[in-house]
Amino acid sequence: MISVSGIRGVFGTDLTPENLTRFTAAFGHWSGCGKIVVGRDTRVTGQICEDIVCAVLQSVGCDVVKVGVAPTPTVAMGVLKHQADGAVIISASHNPEEWNALKLLNSKSEFLDDSQGKKVIEISEEQSYSYKKYDQIGTITEDDELLDYHIQKILNLPYIDRDLIASKNFSVAIDPVNGTGAVSLPQLFEALGVDTIHAINDEPSGIFAHVAEPLPEHLGDICELVKEKNCDLGIVTDPDADRLALVTNKGNLFGEEYTQAAAFDFLLDKKAGSCATNLSSSRVAEDVANKYGQKCHRSSVGEINVVKKMQEVDAVIGGEGNGGVINPDLHYGRDALVGTAMILQLLAERNVKADEYRNSLPDYYMRKSKMQLADVDGDALLEKAKSEYAKYNPDTTDGVKIDFEDGWVHLRKSNTEPIIRVYSEGISPEKAEELAEEVVASIQ
Repeated sequence: MISVSGIRGVFGTDLTPENLTRFTAAFGHWSGCGKIVVGRDTRVTGQICEDIVCAVLQSVGCDVVKVGVAPTPTVAMGVLKHQADGAVIISASHNPEEWNALKLLNSKSEFLDDSQGKKVIEISEEQSYSYKKYDQIGTITEDDELLDYHIQKILNLPYIDRDLIASKNFSVAIDPVNGTGAVSLPQLFEALGVDTIHAINDEPSGIFAHVAEPLPEHLGDICELVKEKNCDLGIVTDPDADRLALVTNKGNLFGEEYTQAAAFDFLLDKKAGSCATNLSSSRVAEDVANKYGQKCHRSSVGEINVVKKMQEVDAVIGGEGNGGVINPDLHYGRDALVGTAMILQLLAERNVKADEYRNSLPDYYMRKSKMQLADVDGDALLEKAKSEYAKYNPDTTDGVKIDFEDGWVHLRKSNTEPIIRVYSEGISPEKAEELAEEVVASIQ
């Protein structure tokens, strides 16, 4: 599967050495054959993909900084540390273990935007790159201290107080689903002075103990571990540790949508400024922004779109409702490590339990469904929704989003399937379902 953010697929079938080579060469050419950071998650195919990617980058004249197994946000920090021209992250994120992918960053340490990604695809398809002669190939160096650098930059943030966190003697449970969090979280906790760590699925084997996406139906074991060990907090990351899910001290899921809400609450208390998230994220983000007299700006779905919106409005914090925290004081990308530090700091300085804090936030309930299109014109349905609900002044930045007093409905055409995705949220599960069904019925 090819998209502006890279290529992704099942290794050995639709992700092969041939298309890895072609796409990597195209990216190296697009980047100006400069310095490229390469990192990977723990997947079994990571090593072979890394070997191919590094060799191809050298072949087109790029100097490679190889960082080995590292979280996606750590690789992003590597672009800044080495003043590189880009990065290749070898990770299929929350996809199953048989998948792998190339995710691409530019010289600003941001995922490629639409025009940049399309240009790489064009170069790949036209094969308008060239390999260098033997005396012009790139070099390869290794950086095995990049995670230390990343963590130190987190500790250097003026609002992270290592001594205060350490003084609370937090007990933390983790489930890094056999991914890069297994390597990075213990090191982060050691740096923050968190001595008591209870872990499951913490072998960085790339063989995931459960479905890798940190959704409620996959997290029963970590909830039980928190209760059994009487932990203060549970931390769950996806395989490349850019998404963060939380478990309260009572063993209850914090709610993926509430990770960024807590991060917003923490940082807006420190710094004046707006925040940003995507159109499909929970309304709780607005509630938190309103608490500080700030505006929550909305973007199209997709991390780079949130980043662009953050930069446009000079937001001090941003994220996505899938557990993504974007703190521009560090870098413009989702980062479970800085998110974890911010949550621990919040609990420490406000002297509250995780369950108590979560209960202080308003409750919303989200529902995700879809409309099959078949021979139906999806664009016509979206236009009808826009017309039918004109009095609500729907947002058409990305599909059609209709805000009601007690919830919202967001309709988006899928880029990969003949469907319209229907996201809704309400003040109760029943309200979320009712609003979605009402909107769908009105446009069919």
